[in-house]
Amino acid sequence: MDAPNLKTPLPGPKAKAIIERDGKVVSPSYTRDYPFVIARGAGATVEDVDGNVFLDCAAGIAVNSTGHAHPAVVAAIVDQAQKFLHMSGTDFYYEPQVRLGEDLAATAPMPAPVRTFFANSGTEANEAAIKLARYHSKRFGIIGFLGSFHGRTMGSLSLTSSRAIQRRGFGPMPGGTFHAPYANCYRCPVSATPETCAGECLSFIEDQILVHLISPDDVAAVLVEPIQGEGGYVVPPAVFHQRLRELTTKHGMLLMVDEVQSGMGRTGKMWAIEHFGVEPDVVTAAKGIASGLPLGVTIAKSDVMAWPPGAHASTFGGNPVSCAAAIATIGLLRESLVKNAAEVGAHLQDGLRALMDKHPIIGDVRGKGLMVGVELVRDRTTKERATTERNAVVDEAFRRGMLILGAGRNAVRFSPPLLLSKAQADTAVRIFDESLAAVTARA
Repeated sequence: MDAPNLKTPLPGPKAKAIIERDGKVVSPSYTRDYPFVIARGAGATVEDVDGNVFLDCAAGIAVNSTGHAHPAVVAAIVDQAQKFLHMSGTDFYYEPQVRLGEDLAATAPMPAPVRTFFANSGTEANEAAIKLARYHSKRFGIIGFLGSFHGRTMGSLSLTSSRAIQRRGFGPMPGGTFHAPYANCYRCPVSATPETCAGECLSFIEDQILVHLISPDDVAAVLVEPIQGEGGYVVPPAVFHQRLRELTTKHGMLLMVDEVQSGMGRTGKMWAIEHFGVEPDVVTAAKGIASGLPLGVTIAKSDVMAWPPGAHASTFGGNPVSCAAAIATIGLLRESLVKNAAEVGAHLQDGLRALMDKHPIIGDVRGKGLMVGVELVRDRTTKERATTERNAVVDEAFRRGMLILGAGRNAVRFSPPLLLSKAQADTAVRIFDESLAAVTARA
């Protein structure tokens, strides 16, 4: 499908009718940025129920890694569905789960041997990681970072800190979790210079948390996103993760990396942590791993994942159809899509950075591969956050036929399917340019 191709006012009549029905029966806790109602998708394009075609630079929140309805993934799903839909890997065995475990072991960002626990989502994968860290270490403390997002179930939520609304009304949080500043060197949370930001953020752990709040020998693990996702697509300097690895090794803590949004080829490498030259003890993934089917995984060194039968399990985790989709997804990533994410991602970032000369509202463009964030500010010197403007730009892009989402308080994220072409990236830049111009003209 060629995109964009808009045929009706947005939303169209069929979309309006479905949205009205949704409002009567679906939880109001869901966040919907604009009134898009999908009918079908192909590659990096989607069509709504009124026949309007959009360029998709959101990919279902970085989920549709191989694009919409990739033929190889659909074929794998159909083939497995015709054999059996469910048998519960908790109690029985089936080859798709074993094969996926082998594929993940071959791609894991730490040396073999490793094992994988299968879940249904990113938050479940992180819950498993938290439990595993405590079981393995016989310690209780987990250190996370401000601006992080690890999920909304209670254990994961206790480490999530991207937005207060996600925690409001659900307290008290489970105990034993602590938060340190993340090395966002564009706007350093400890007011350090860009050159010293990473070191000062890590010093907060050593000099504050481990001195005043919890003894190092009570800390089981540190859980960190290699690149913060919901926090604003924040890319820290390599030294941040390298020194964090040194710190965790020094104190006998596990280093656990949350790759739910950044993993599975999105950054131009299979795992984002590979950009930083660091080997973790545990890695969690979900979103893009099965091209749209629900699946989460917790991958750990074998000597870490040594808990006994019954310690942790999931009835639906590692569903055979999801496993089949994931096996096909990994094959496509290895074949071409990781490379494409690196090449087209660099092209997209170049195009977005070129807009900075034209639009002072762009304060920063950052990212790896096709995980790209654009931070909008009202003033480049003061870096005052352009929050309402960001929301307006996202809406303007939708009105022009492109799906994008916000991240953090004032950033826009570009997380398209990994098969995005350079021509489509150019279209994304053009629409973003027009959207910025429309919003700033009204200011």
